[in-house]
Amino acid sequence: MIIDPKELSHQKLHGYLLGSVVPRPIAFASTIDAHGNVNLSPFSFFNVFGSNPPILIFSPSRRGRDNTTKHSYENVLEVPEVVINIVNYSIVQQVSLASGEYPKGTNEFIKSGLTPVPSQRVKPPRVGESPVSMECQVKQVIPTGDQGGAGILVICEVVLMHVKEEILDEAGKIDPVKLDAVARMGGDWYCRANGESLFKLPQPGNKIGIGIDLLPEEFRTSTVLTGNDLGILGSIQQLPDKETIHRIQESKEVQEALRGGKENIHKLVKQYVQAGRVIEAWAIILQSEKI
Repeated sequence: MIIDPKELSHQKLHGYLLGSVVPRPIAFASTIDAHGNVNLSPFSFFNVFGSNPPILIFSPSRRGRDNTTKHSYENVLEVPEVVINIVNYSIVQQVSLASGEYPKGTNEFIKSGLTPVPSQRVKPPRVGESPVSMECQVKQVIPTGDQGGAGILVICEVVLMHVKEEILDEAGKIDPVKLDAVARMGGDWYCRANGESLFKLPQPGNKIGIGIDLLPEEFRTSTVLTGNDLGILGSIQQLPDKETIHRIQESKEVQEALRGGKENIHKLVKQYVQAGRVIEAWAIILQSEKI
């Protein structure tokens, strides 16, 4: 299916976009107007965009159905300060409750039962139950359009962070399991960053992998090896030495696989890759090329 945004209704395009760009972190933003009225609302058009200076951006977009603006946007124009509170699973139902379109002047802290805690450097209070809260100065507000559904980028600089100690690991870093963060998917769907959903993937940094392109074509186009398998094979920095290749050649299971044909070889390579024996998997590949 090919979608031309200009040929689709805003409502349908909105659904495709929010169903595709997932999961999205949630900015639970507390703001205040010129009269001291507090507002608390979640926005999933949100992320971090730098650490020096520390910049967060969220978008209280114009409403698609009637092109009206949200109270959070109106508040930051009056008082250019915001506290962005991170949402975890323990408060997700209260966050959802606070997202209701209450009349202007309604305090969603009261409606949701969440605890307002005075901030130290900005006027809006932070959410006491949130695992991380970031007091921010609003540096710039950039509307991306004037029609319903248009984004409004609120660019914020973090001036103070509050991190609950119980979400830290022994090294003082934020533990994703203890954080138990929640993110938005499309429609009514959310996801929870915990349990089997979490996995580690070491970042290459300055360790440059040799690349998938060095694999023989039959392995690059394998119906047994997945893209992840190929990515792991391409991540090593050098090919196995002759000693490793010779040792693999003498292995009984490798000899049986080599006699059993290409599919058996590919299955054995996959088995080695998934066991973390990537160099040996490469040795099997190189040995198979000789027969």
